[in-house]
Amino acid sequence: MTQVCFSKICPDEIAAIGHRIAKIGFPQIRSREVSRSKEIPGEPKFADLYFIPAEPRSAEMAQLGVFNQITAIACLLEPFRNAPSDTEVRDCILKLFWLHSDLHRQAEASIPEAELAQVWILATSIPTPQLTRFAATPKANALPGIYSLGSALKTNLVSIRELPTIPETLWLRLLGKGETQALAIQEVLALPPTVAYRFQILRLLAQWKISLELLPNLDFNPDDEEERLIFMALSQAYLEWERETEQRGQQRGFERGLDQGLGQGQRLVVEQLLRYRFGDLDSQLSAIIPSVLELSPETFTPLLMQLSRAELLARFQDQS
Repeated sequence: MTQVCFSKICPDEIAAIGHRIAKIGFPQIRSREVSRSKEIPGEPKFADLYFIPAEPRSAEMAQLGVFNQITAIACLLEPFRNAPSDTEVRDCILKLFWLHSDLHRQAEASIPEAELAQVWILATSIPTPQLTRFAATPKANALPGIYSLGSALKTNLVSIRELPTIPETLWLRLLGKGETQALAIQEVLALPPTVAYRFQILRLLAQWKISLELLPNLDFNPDDEEERLIFMALSQAYLEWERETEQRGQQRGFERGLDQGLGQGQRLVVEQLLRYRFGDLDSQLSAIIPSVLELSPETFTPLLMQLSRAELLARFQDQS
């Protein structure tokens, strides 16, 4: 069995995971525009997430704690599984400056300084020497673990491990690593069922657990204590999602509520595998998903990972 550490998962996978976790909150945050892989003008540069809030903001957004504050104005979100290098931090700042330049060019009038987008660099940890090199200081009126550069730079850094363990930081701590992330998952499980976004988070965590089991390059390494801790937490989240899916099916009168819920989870995995291989999920690839789902995960996973796009379409379009 191929073994790989969570800390060595490719950057695209980590960015995708961070993007999905962040997106769960966006149904709670009314937005005018949310752009994934926002292209920055000039030499092609892409921010992981570009968010522009809508007005007026609802009272429900207070449930998102620090995320509510982060998304109060337009922002770029740049998550990192590990501490970013100095070069990566500078690249994030450069993306922001390119974005500012483009917005100024498009605007008919000057954009007020207070309305310019900020960049938030979200990392599991940020070493003190690195904070010193960037002259980062604790952000005014913010929780421990949140730093900013000079006000004109519009740049903020979040050291997730330093955040206090309180409900207001839950969204950010889910993007953490090791014990920080595992504890955040336990907090999700402890949330009362009446919390609107609880089931959404459980569904995401269940999907992640399924992906770790099915994707060949993300095999679980049982010898790594940190990976084992996270996987155990994900397994608990999966079981809870499975239980709540069954309950929801029963409450709605579905005799096979659990099967439908698990089928939905498998569809999400198939969609993720297709995007992992081919990028965008266009109409042709979407059309073959029902035929793919007629196979077991053990059968369709190697096919999706090994066959070319043309071979997949040729095999499954005939069955559609």
